[in-house]
Amino acid sequence: MRRLRPDPHEEVDLRSAYAVSSARHLRANFVASLDGAATLQGKSAGLSSAADRALFHLLRSMADVVLVGAGTAREENYGGARSAEGHRPPPIAVVSRSLQFDLSARLFTDTSVPPIVITCGAAPRALRDELSAVADVVVAGDADVDLRAALDELAARGLGRVLCEGGPHLLGAVAAAGLLDELCLTLSPMVAGGNAGRIVAGYLPDVVEPMHLRHVLEDDGHLFLRYSTAAE
Repeated sequence: MRRLRPDPHEEVDLRSAYAVSSARHLRANFVASLDGAATLQGKSAGLSSAADRALFHLLRSMADVVLVGAGTAREENYGGARSAEGHRPPPIAVVSRSLQFDLSARLFTDTSVPPIVITCGAAPRALRDELSAVADVVVAGDADVDLRAALDELAARGLGRVLCEGGPHLLGAVAAAGLLDELCLTLSPMVAGGNAGRIVAGYLPDVVEPMHLRHVLEDDGHLFLRYSTAAE
């Protein structure tokens, strides 16, 4: 992988390039086609590459916790994160109001670290109790999930560096709540067409604030863009 901006260079230390100094930070990582599709044939994997998958695992290894929506966890058949370089893998934190989970799914059975389920007070108490046997259940908010309160609960557990992997509605909710610190976007060199959604859904701000481009990396036609919401 080479760096195109800033300071073009043929070799990049990816861990340094994606380093985060803050103890609390929410980074989102997504892939999209040239025409804005977030999936190909219903899954993001079709837009990926070997370099994108390597970055995916690197960013997970740098996170304290991976945040994902329940729909994405089901569609992408999420299992637990894998350990890297001798480090304990981050837990998967799944956001769900309904708590309609299959407890035989890989999320609960194929993991070395119990998942975290983030829900709200309105979620069925019986399902919360059932999930408590296989997951750390966090109640944040009353009628709906309060993402800011959820992040506070994660930080209280020592999980301040959050990697959000989707889906689009969760990223939209994160952005709408003003919680997005960084967006890592892999731009796949293909035109997907079809009716695939974008990386963000449901986000309707009154004023759109620009993000700040930190770097552009390239590998085999894929562009790896790192943006932050804070000017530096």
